[in-house]
Amino acid sequence: MERSRWLLPLLLMLCLGLGYTVLSMPEPVEGLPEMLVDNMEVAGVSNPVTAVLLNFRGYDTLLEMGVLLVALLGVWSLGGIPDYRESSPGLVLDIMSRQLVPVLILVAGYLLWVGADAPGGAFQAGSLLGAAGVLLLLCGWRIGNRCSGLPLRFLLILGLGMFVVAGTGLLLIGGEFLQYPSPVARELILMIEAAATLSIGATLAAMFLGSLPGGADK
Repeated sequence: MERSRWLLPLLLMLCLGLGYTVLSMPEPVEGLPEMLVDNMEVAGVSNPVTAVLLNFRGYDTLLEMGVLLVALLGVWSLGGIPDYRESSPGLVLDIMSRQLVPVLILVAGYLLWVGADAPGGAFQAGSLLGAAGVLLLLCGWRIGNRCSGLPLRFLLILGLGMFVVAGTGLLLIGGEFLQYPSPVARELILMIEAAATLSIGATLAAMFLGSLPGGADK
């Protein structure tokens, strides 16, 4: 009852904030595609989508990682789901998981690697890792208590943390936040995307589980 009392005002404030943001948006800037093409040589990657998401507008992707983490915390704050009696996944699901999970992991690694030069990247790769995790959860697999505390939390914040560490490091050497020097831009982007892939996969699987893994809240 206490939660529902605050829910309506919070939703109203959110709607007002979103409405104000939409109404106050500036007019579209002309020439952005040409500007992107002209600056691709300093992007560190040859895929324009990756260049925008990880370099020219890295703030957006950083905030998206934050939104995913906040969404997971929101799911966990609801108190989890009722405990159901575990049952055998069945022969078909068991065989399918043994065949598909390795393939999903390999394809996720490929999408992560190729994202610098072709369609792909951290969110696509992370979604596949999340799908692999969901499949394992459907088969009854659960994280052990030893890995569900600090190791799981570290994995969940790894992507967002790598963004912050990279941006802070650039500030310390006299650069701009998330504006990568051209000679090391590709390596930094790959490092951030690798961390983001792991975090996205773990976050999506954890959201499907719907509650804190056993022992994580102790």
